[in-house]
Amino acid sequence: MRVFIVFALLLSLMLTGMPISIALGLTVLSFMFTLTDVRTESVALKLFTGIENFEIMAIPFFILAGNFLTHGGVARRMINFATALVGHWYGGLALSGVVACALFAAISGSSPATVVAIGSVILPAMIAQGFPRRFGAGVITTSGSLGILIPPSIPMVLYAVSTNTSVGKLFIAGIVPGMVLAFLLGATTFYRAWRNDYPRMPKATFMERFDAFRKSIWGILLIVIVIGGIYTGLFTPTEAAAVSAVYAFIVAVFIYKDLKLRDVPRVLLSSANLSAMLLYIITNAVLFSFLMTYENVPQALAQWMIDQGLGWIGFLLVVNLLLLLAGNVMEPSSIILIMAPILFPVAVKLGIDPIHFGILMTVNMEVGLCHPPVGLNLYVASGIAKMGITELTVAVWPWLLTMLAFLVVVTYWPGLSLWLPRLLGM
Repeated sequence: MRVFIVFALLLSLMLTGMPISIALGLTVLSFMFTLTDVRTESVALKLFTGIENFEIMAIPFFILAGNFLTHGGVARRMINFATALVGHWYGGLALSGVVACALFAAISGSSPATVVAIGSVILPAMIAQGFPRRFGAGVITTSGSLGILIPPSIPMVLYAVSTNTSVGKLFIAGIVPGMVLAFLLGATTFYRAWRNDYPRMPKATFMERFDAFRKSIWGILLIVIVIGGIYTGLFTPTEAAAVSAVYAFIVAVFIYKDLKLRDVPRVLLSSANLSAMLLYIITNAVLFSFLMTYENVPQALAQWMIDQGLGWIGFLLVVNLLLLLAGNVMEPSSIILIMAPILFPVAVKLGIDPIHFGILMTVNMEVGLCHPPVGLNLYVASGIAKMGITELTVAVWPWLLTMLAFLVVVTYWPGLSLWLPRLLGM
């Protein structure tokens, strides 16, 4: 009964339009100080120790690196490279958008940043070439979601912090599913372009491809530095984030020279604002997790499911439905920080691999980014494409159905997520 009071209060505060982070904090503090005998000192101590986590430091560094790369001309060069590779196929520019999103996702760690960086360049070009606005917007909105599945990924860091799971393993585990989803989104794009006979581009020569690769190599090298450094043990994921931020600064300011030194403070300020917002959410989510543990919710939920005979197959189905519903009212960071501490102990008790469960949650977050009413990618793409949310929602459906089918595969085929970490002996 007490647990229902918690969730009823949280839902009531959210329905007032209150930000999720503040609603979380008020809910937890109101419940603790009125219905429990938890001491104020314990709450303060939990707040301090909850965010005193070395891996949390990766978040502001990855955000900073992504902002440097977004403003530093890296996206444009990656689009040119992708166009040289696949531009001669049906829907050439659209396919280039999918490939460019996959490449940029591997250096930014953020879906909205990927949509902005790639969409703002390639979408106007697609419309000028004769592609329907809906088609282009649908491609970029959904392909941009690769930003949180292909490592480095900020939601993966949040999941790792919430469940005490290895960030490095999660990053390596996200590579194969990310590549598979990129292929499926590309296949959907190609099929629709072939069926409607959308424009193709002249086939690039070998020298044109080599030149495009040479110009984009500094951005692509960041993928090698982050993933290679983590795998070889050269540095931890947090250290990799710091290295990527410094590297992105050097590339954007001194190599490509698309970002002027006078613009650096503006990039630093926007990165600090976003980092502060995420850290504030994390702080309140730590309190919520503490409350759930204090009320014995995860253990009771796990025992109830076992008593009902609900195995891992049924549990994962329930998890997917729950996360997809949560995606209607919350953004990914909040969902992970609230739901992971509750669902993770149940998953472990049912024998589900923590890394597989983390990839499953991440894919659910991808889907949530692309459907209303709070799908962040929709709002970002809406501004770029100058389309209403309703029209854009209709436009993304073919790719969204592909993502839902992929979610089923990821859910019930753990090997897709776990094959590469096991191959590398992680």
